[in-house]
Amino acid sequence: MKKTALILEGGAMRGMFSCGVTDVFLENGVEFDGAAGISAGAAFGCNFKSRQAGRAIRYNKRYGRDPRYCSVRSLVKTGDLYGADFCYRQIPDVLDPFDRDAFRENPMAFYVGATDVMTGEAVYHRLDDGGSDDIRWMRASASMPLVSRPVRIGDRWLLDGGIVDAVPFAYMEGLGYNRNVAVLTQPKGYRKSPVKGMALFRLGLRKYPAVAEAMAHRHERYNAQMEQIDAREAAGILLVIRPEAGLGISRTENDPEQLERVYRLGRAQGEKRLEEVRAFLER
Repeated sequence: MKKTALILEGGAMRGMFSCGVTDVFLENGVEFDGAAGISAGAAFGCNFKSRQAGRAIRYNKRYGRDPRYCSVRSLVKTGDLYGADFCYRQIPDVLDPFDRDAFRENPMAFYVGATDVMTGEAVYHRLDDGGSDDIRWMRASASMPLVSRPVRIGDRWLLDGGIVDAVPFAYMEGLGYNRNVAVLTQPKGYRKSPVKGMALFRLGLRKYPAVAEAMAHRHERYNAQMEQIDAREAAGILLVIRPEAGLGISRTENDPEQLERVYRLGRAQGEKRLEEVRAFLER
């Protein structure tokens, strides 16, 4: 049985590229049986399930320079570079409301991945109602090590899912999704280098040695994933949308013009590949 999925890589503000792609999908009625997002792919990808085209680029441009959103001040005061209360309560509840009713009513399954800080392994959760528990999972998935506090959910403490599973195609395949579209935020051929400053990571993560070890091997996991993705793409069993060149944007970019530029690059790729995506999903 055919099951289609949308798979969203993270990359912090490189995620504006993915938002451009998915907004084109929303505006043109492209639907999937399921979706999975990691880090920014979770925090921004939720808007695909709630059918809120334009929301992610709108609030990032409006509030990106607000120190409550992302700042060293927030890091010093709260332990989170991206302010948890502002990003995950004030924006979705008050300033640019997240449509929880639409999220809940959309039958598409939506999964996010995070890293268990005690085991250094990936854990996943299906988000169904967009409520407070779901929001905590989004926050956990996007909580970058050293600049974020681990997020407690149940008996687990969680950090950024991209540490161990940057593109969760294998997880979705394991759930039976066999016609998948992956949106990546790096160009074809990109490979990670070993993390610089591992001594700092080991010091900062000394309470969580499993995460520090995962960071030391992150580039190996990521590069192996890219090889697997390239092989699936060549075999025609995975459709991949990615930037044609490096996006030239920092992970914490807050310049509205730069955010809009990267978003427009995503829209251009979404429009360019739209009919190809439709044909692929209908096969």
